[in-house]
Amino acid sequence: MIDALKEEEIVNKVGGRFKLSTLIQKRLVAINGGARPLVDVETDEKMEIVVQEILQDKIFLDSSGEVRQVVGEPSPMDDGPEVDLSAL
Repeated sequence: MIDALKEEEIVNKVGGRFKLSTLIQKRLVAINGGARPLVDVETDEKMEIVVQEILQDKIFLDSSGEVRQVVGEPSPMDDGPEVDLSAL
């Protein structure tokens, strides 16, 4: 089991166990569907990636129950903006 899930910090960060469970499940679905991780961790275990995203304040559950990404900071997996070089 992931040690961070044993601590109350992660539960309090998202607003309770139900919200934590919902956030984890929805983010796992997104990652399994091809979404890129928002953190740079040395593991391929998807659950650990999601927990780190929560602990590093990269994702949260909005008031409508949807997973949202914190904006303003480029993700470590971001390759930067796409540039159309065909016009050059």
